Amino acid sequence: MFFRKKSFFLSRAINAVFLCVALCFISAIFWPGISMSQNRTHTVYFEGSDHELSVFRIYGKKSGKTLMIVGGIQGDEPGGHLSADLYADFSLSKGNLIVVPRANFLSIVLKQRQINEDMNRKFAESGRANYESKIVDILKKLIAESDCFLNLHDGSGFFSEKWESPEKNPKRYGQSIIADTDVYKNKKTGQTVALGEMARSVARHINDRIENPDYHFKFNNHKTKLTSSIHKEQRKSATYYALYQCGIPAFGIETSKSLPLKLKIHHHNLAINAFMNYFGIIAETPAIKLATPELEYLVVMVNDLLPVALKNNETLHINRGDSIFISHISANYKRGLTVDILGYGARNDMRRDIQIKEPTEIVVRKDYSPCGVIYIDFANLPGQKAKGIFVLKSSDKKPLPRLDFTFKVNGKKRVLDGTKSLDVIRGDKIEIVSVTGKGVQPSSLLVNFKGFVGNKQNNTGEDRGYVIDTGKDLWKRYSKDKAGKVYLIVVTHHQHAIETVSVNIK
Repeated sequence: MFFRKKSFFLSRAINAVFLCVALCFISAIFWPGISMSQNRTHTVYFEGSDHELSVFRIYGKKSGKTLMIVGGIQGDEPGGHLSADLYADFSLSKGNLIVVPRANFLSIVLKQRQINEDMNRKFAESGRANYESKIVDILKKLIAESDCFLNLHDGSGFFSEKWESPEKNPKRYGQSIIADTDVYKNKKTGQTVALGEMARSVARHINDRIENPDYHFKFNNHKTKLTSSIHKEQRKSATYYALYQCGIPAFGIETSKSLPLKLKIHHHNLAINAFMNYFGIIAETPAIKLATPELEYLVVMVNDLLPVALKNNETLHINRGDSIFISHISANYKRGLTVDILGYGARNDMRRDIQIKEPTEIVVRKDYSPCGVIYIDFANLPGQKAKGIFVLKSSDKKPLPRLDFTFKVNGKKRVLDGTKSLDVIRGDKIEIVSVTGKGVQPSSLLVNFKGFVGNKQNNTGEDRGYVIDTGKDLWKRYSKDKAGKVYLIVVTHHQHAIETVSVNIK
């Protein structure tokens, strides 16, 4: 299982903040009931894969109950994942949230209910081993940390206890709060969980805010464990697992697929807020954001050289056989973003080295909707004119003399005269003193230590003269090996990369 913890704190280079984030992470694992003042943590599992999973934990100023919210476990029900997404940036004064906006990201991208199997039927002990089972294993651990579990869905028609029409009857799911039983008694603890009473109370709270009585929520008791149940398939669901294995109240929140998307999101929000109120979790309601997704820019590295930023509809000119690595997407949405290099890689080519053999396009999507495109073409012959950004190998440009690098490592001078690597020990302090070459003006060079930002107010990319603490000042995700052991110093001359030095940290 691969995952990387991400913090919402901006000053990652500050040691005190790093320590605080580390303590938050440890507490979230070993002491999930402990509340940490206004902390948010973001954990990414299976990063860079088609089924990347983001988990957000929000801790209030005061301790309290923990509510878990899951959206997108089935990818063709957008009301759930778009509503859950709004709670990932919450601030709480009391209580805690665990938010998984897109449990089944791949099915959302493809706008399908499932890929290999229905993920909401994978919570029984048996089942095939696939990516869905890996995600379910993580969701089970998160459920065990929670006091209540909500699974957000968009369901067919409108639920009614009596048959009224083909679209309004006991077999429909829409506009209902589903539980697997009315009352559950935990045999181990002796505690009784009154799910029906809780759901009816929440439904009244929601319905007070819905003007149209046709859209009111009702309690939908699936009576899942009974032999007479018409919903026996729910014995493999997340709510059934949460109730009968973890002993916590668990509900499926179903808005109707017949409603407009904005109204579905609004009703999901009302339900989440009502459950937060029921458990004494205090926060403010987020606004619904349904702006048209738009790409601002894409950050791409070619052959591990200096990153370049490309705006929507721009062209990147490279050489045949060059490798590209997409490290960052900037758009008017923070989450749900993927990149697809057409004809290459997988459905999500974010943070993957891809060798380009033919001209192509990079399509950027927000969930399933394209929101931008970057064109990739090969460099034109000399004398031809073309628009876009050019990133060419050093052999394609006028050769420059060999560069010599002078460093200070822990205050002691070290010169690289021809070698292309600098070996240090983690915690060593490095300063790039100078880069010189015969016939080259130092002022015409830009010397950039990838993974370090010297001037955070005005980041020009020039890193000569800064003392870099290799123990706390470097950003791991920008290291060459993505493990924080190898970093690159890239020298550019008139916007062309001409020299690279590898910094190896032991």
